[in-house]
Amino acid sequence: MLHTAIAIAVVVLLILVTRVDPVIALVVGSLYLGLTGGLGFDGTIKAIAGGFGDIMAEVGLLIGFGVLLGSLLHSMGALRKLVELLIRGLGPRRIPHVLGVVLSTIFPSIYVDVQLVLAAPLARAAAPRMGRDGLAMMGGALTAGILVGYVFVVPGLGTVAIAGLLHLPLGTMLIYGFVLGPITVVLTMLVYGWLLKRGFWNAAKDEVADAIPPEAEDTEDTGEPVRTRLPLAVSLLPIVVPLLLIATGAITEAAGVGSSVLAFLGDPVFALFAGLLGAYLLARRTLGRERVAESMTQGFNSTGQILLITGVGGSLGAVIGKTGLEDVLGGFFSAAAGVPVVVTILLAWLVAAVLHLAIGSISVAAITAAGILAPIMGGLDVPPAVLGLAIGSGALFALHVNSNFFWMFQTMLGVTTRGALKALTFVTALASVVSLVLVSALSFVV
Repeated sequence: MLHTAIAIAVVVLLILVTRVDPVIALVVGSLYLGLTGGLGFDGTIKAIAGGFGDIMAEVGLLIGFGVLLGSLLHSMGALRKLVELLIRGLGPRRIPHVLGVVLSTIFPSIYVDVQLVLAAPLARAAAPRMGRDGLAMMGGALTAGILVGYVFVVPGLGTVAIAGLLHLPLGTMLIYGFVLGPITVVLTMLVYGWLLKRGFWNAAKDEVADAIPPEAEDTEDTGEPVRTRLPLAVSLLPIVVPLLLIATGAITEAAGVGSSVLAFLGDPVFALFAGLLGAYLLARRTLGRERVAESMTQGFNSTGQILLITGVGGSLGAVIGKTGLEDVLGGFFSAAAGVPVVVTILLAWLVAAVLHLAIGSISVAAITAAGILAPIMGGLDVPPAVLGLAIGSGALFALHVNSNFFWMFQTMLGVTTRGALKALTFVTALASVVSLVLVSALSFVV
């Protein structure tokens, strides 16, 4: 236990203090733990390589397909079209809650920074029509929608990584996430809105006075118009169809309906590939081969980094498993040891929250926490899906100044550092606590 704590501290300090890349830090931590945990040189290397291979077999294709799908949807401007439609149809005062739910449930496959880039101009354009705290409310909606979806809703990369490391069925995470995610967003926005009405936001100090709200252009990032304008419903099919396939497969399996065809169609790998294929064909039709090739190249570049971090997170978990820590901690935290389920959930949440506060990356915190807890999961009296949701909830806690997303948010929303601490750091902390309460309640009914 001591060497495991040291290994985790080494990983955190390397990333936070010396700014070492998370991949290198995780491998260094794995090497230390393997050598001090009695695995020897050969056993340590085999555990690291085996853990990496196991997690790649579990989620490698899912992450790859999800990233490429998100890149193509970004190129086609599907998110921008949807947000513009919502603003026109619902009016600016209703848009924060609806936008938050939409961002968390329909577009979690897109990178969080891309969602921010696409939605921020529209949020700033709508803010003046919402009254004194319009920018604060829209900032909170972007924060809750984008980041809650990232850790709870399939195919959000944080969700997929947690499910893979804990060996959770993606269909199960899909069902839980589609319930927990929107509820978390709505409750967070209600509490945040209540605080705004009581003077939580000070426009003079929290907003940049000379910031000019950017206008939403009807062109893609290159400034070139697309060849063919697709209806919004068609643009959304590549993400909606895979979610329906995965959900159908999970429901039929839970209902005991045995069908090889349904099992094949509902398999997450096939479902995401179907979505990727659909997005690719639509993009070829609307953007042309050259633009599609650029979008795919961007997706491939991002995929490598994400897969490496996820893989070495699995390596750390494999080394922990080989050291025998499962028997020690599994017995300590099991129901037989008298530790309540809620306390175990709180500990899982706390591990992920501390890692996020120190590292500044939601995905790295979630992956590291899942890698740490995966080896002892079998000895815990907590449903695996609930444990995964608790990790996602903790990894969401208090995104702050050591994250590049924080500074992107501040610049693109036109707020000061103090404003970003309120609309981003505080909102993620609030959403994390709200979701922790929901996850704890869920543990009593599953």
